[in-house]
Amino acid sequence: MEFMCISARTAAQIYCAPPSSSENRLLNRTKFNALEPSYLSLSFPTKRDYCPVLWQNGCQVQKENPFKISSSRGREASVVEAGSMEDIYDTLAERLVPNAAVAANSNYKHIVGLAGPPGAGKSTIAHEVAQRINKLWPQKSLLFDSEVESSEVAIVLPMDGFHLYRHQLDKMEDPEEAHARRGAPWTFDPERLLKCLKTLREQGTVYVPSFDHGVGDPVEDDIFVDVRHKVVIVEGNYLLLQEGIWKDISRSFDEKWFVDVDIKIAMQRVLKRHISTGKAPDVAKWRIDYNDQPNAELIMKSKKNADLIVKSIDLSR
Repeated sequence: MEFMCISARTAAQIYCAPPSSSENRLLNRTKFNALEPSYLSLSFPTKRDYCPVLWQNGCQVQKENPFKISSSRGREASVVEAGSMEDIYDTLAERLVPNAAVAANSNYKHIVGLAGPPGAGKSTIAHEVAQRINKLWPQKSLLFDSEVESSEVAIVLPMDGFHLYRHQLDKMEDPEEAHARRGAPWTFDPERLLKCLKTLREQGTVYVPSFDHGVGDPVEDDIFVDVRHKVVIVEGNYLLLQEGIWKDISRSFDEKWFVDVDIKIAMQRVLKRHISTGKAPDVAKWRIDYNDQPNAELIMKSKKNADLIVKSIDLSR
């Protein structure tokens, strides 16, 4: 398989280096300027035979390299795709670490909105990327002092904490429908989410609620984002919607990511999740058809609003 990086000859900066013994190291040295959208895809063949480096159009061309990375103009969003989710986590973490490393303002925040349908793996991606950023930070930052500061510069802020409480659903015009459709956009409190994001941006710190799935309600002030957190990954279903106040929420992010997954695969994952929490299979299937899939179809329409598309991998294959 061929490795190729072709310069766009624009404001987009693309730097390619010869492959090292570590595949991740090669990925880490590939940079894309976020100001101009480009296309990024990664693929992995089974053989790892290398041949001499050539040059083409101002960039190196490495034959039989286990990666294929290309950039082309005219796409609305970058696309990240790899042979495993581990490689995707590494690539996304490397993308964000420089944003933290160059921050001189103590209140600086690089806020990422990570959206996608239920079952896409948003929570896993967000936490895996945050963990990797926190491991990389001491290596990348010239300002880091292990004796006086924590390496935790990335944190995840789940949108789940902004569910309406069950007692709020009880007061709606059709409480039974409200509970049945819990998880739809109108069963959240987007005004409160937007207020928290504004506070975070203006003050550098904020308390936000988490969500207790055992109880079925938010937990107030359970997550504290403070000045040491330079990268904040907000993950949730509807972050890229453009209707009503959701549009203002979407505008709050420095980067907008979307996890692209086949809806059938996502719904299979959600079905297993429902059953694992004690729902009977027929009840779980009804909830998929009545609530989860309609929500997923709505969310998929917001993919066009993303800056970066993350291709989910079916790990069951």
